[in-house]
Amino acid sequence: MLQLVPVMLEKVGVIVIVAFLLSKIHSFRQIVQEDHNKYEKLRLIVLFGAFGIISNYTGIEVYGHSIEQNSWLSEIGTESAIANTRVMGVVIGGLLGGPVVGIGAGLIAGVHRYSLGGFTALSCAISTVVAGVIAGYIGRKRKQLSKAVTAGFAVMVGMSLEALQMLIILLVSKPFAQAWDLVSYISIPMICINGLGTLLFMFIVQSVKRDDETGRAIQVNQSFDIADQTLPYFRQGLTQHSAAEIAKIMLRLTNADAVSITNTELVLAHVGAASDHHMANLRPETGLTRRVLETGRVSVARTREAIYCGHKDCSLRAAIVMPLKVKDKVAGTLKMYYTEPAKLDKVQEKLAEGLANLFSTQLELAEAEKQTKLLKDAEIKALQAQIHPHFLFNSMNTISALCRTNPGKARELLLQLSAFFRGNLQGARQMLIPLEKELETLMAYINLEQTRFPDKYEIRFDVDQGLLKSYIPPFTLQPLVENAIHYGPNGRKTKCIIDVRIYLEEGFLKIEVQDNGTGIPKERLQMLGNQVVESKGGNGTALFNIQERLKGIYNGQGALLIESIVDKGTKAVLVMPCNFKGVEEQNAASVYR
Repeated sequence: MLQLVPVMLEKVGVIVIVAFLLSKIHSFRQIVQEDHNKYEKLRLIVLFGAFGIISNYTGIEVYGHSIEQNSWLSEIGTESAIANTRVMGVVIGGLLGGPVVGIGAGLIAGVHRYSLGGFTALSCAISTVVAGVIAGYIGRKRKQLSKAVTAGFAVMVGMSLEALQMLIILLVSKPFAQAWDLVSYISIPMICINGLGTLLFMFIVQSVKRDDETGRAIQVNQSFDIADQTLPYFRQGLTQHSAAEIAKIMLRLTNADAVSITNTELVLAHVGAASDHHMANLRPETGLTRRVLETGRVSVARTREAIYCGHKDCSLRAAIVMPLKVKDKVAGTLKMYYTEPAKLDKVQEKLAEGLANLFSTQLELAEAEKQTKLLKDAEIKALQAQIHPHFLFNSMNTISALCRTNPGKARELLLQLSAFFRGNLQGARQMLIPLEKELETLMAYINLEQTRFPDKYEIRFDVDQGLLKSYIPPFTLQPLVENAIHYGPNGRKTKCIIDVRIYLEEGFLKIEVQDNGTGIPKERLQMLGNQVVESKGGNGTALFNIQERLKGIYNGQGALLIESIVDKGTKAVLVMPCNFKGVEEQNAASVYR
């Protein structure tokens, strides 16, 4: 019995080495995963059936209590039997692939064992099929219970089914005395060694699964890292600048030797190898790219010729080109090039395809964000347009009254009105303007109003001069002063004092307009700025428009706050982030994020 152990270990070692070598092959790694289609189950049947055949051929011929060490068994004597690891492969196949794989592998290995002969040929064939059936149903039940087939569990099942094989040999093989003598000699070594072989085989299978899970986790993390760093540039759309930055990030974070991005007409960016002839602002040079633009399908090239590059000294030898789509229409391509075809493996292909899908989604989101911004800009412009007539009619009434009594003053006021609207026309073309420009517009308004209401009010300014170059939304200050002039006194005979204070506090620019008027009742105060409020002097849109513009421009960071005490006065406060960006730069990113 003991002399059988080292020989059995040697045979198990052969199977384990074969399994280890297979684990390095991508197709083997695919078929040992959890879920299998019909084609993959067929491959599992062939694979584990082949393990059974190899075990039969490399088995140990046993005659009585003696063994015959043959390197390859093609047939055995009628009085002999085989000690081997056949059941091990069948059991593992059944546990991993379910009943179909277990039965299929069992039939292949069992029929082959029967063809070799020997007095245990029939019993071994039957036991092999039975082991496959039982292992297959155990594997399926395990899966239904959402429990993994662990190495320890597989060893327990394998050793139990090996013991069952010994029982079947005793029940089927004749004569019984010879069968008993054989089982007493081979049972313990075969049960133990096959258990060890199952353990090692399952360790290999689990290692394959862990490696794949680790690879997928790394790939997902890599994809998220790339997506996180490229998102700000995709928000800009497909431009030369954004494409160049995206290509640089991908070149740094992937194994590609060159990365290129195109729209439907031009190469927007190419960084890395072959930059001497793959350049921006040229039409896509390779036939591979043109084919992807036409078909909208991923294309892979593993030879220089398949890339279709016309440059004779091009160093690029492999490429994967993915379409970038917006609303199912090809908007461009993402290309990853390699100087060695071996670098373009399955992991790189999956990564590239995943990134292309992710980038397409980001482009769609960028397009949607752009449309939302344009809509918001249009809404803001419409709100500004509503404010202009509100002031125009008041000013024209004032000038009209002066034309009869003081034509010179009327002329002066027309010039002021002209200056006022010139400033507002310029502001209408921009989302933000310098504070000093807004103050100039306000002074033109005040000159007009003071002519109309002489000695009725006094306006005092307290402005931080360091903030004059900061930017604010146009036409926000004048409506607040206008409200203070028209609604603050409310019939009082005392002189109206209006204080305009502009200062910086905790990074926010604050503009206060405070009067000493009659104040606003609490129930009306809650509505001001939050909805259109009807009033005798107008339709109540001014404060609401200011609030809406601040919300739209600063994305919730700007606000109009109003405080008031009846018979004491009212204070309106504009709050917005302080910035000193240039007009062009600010208007290019007018919505704060």
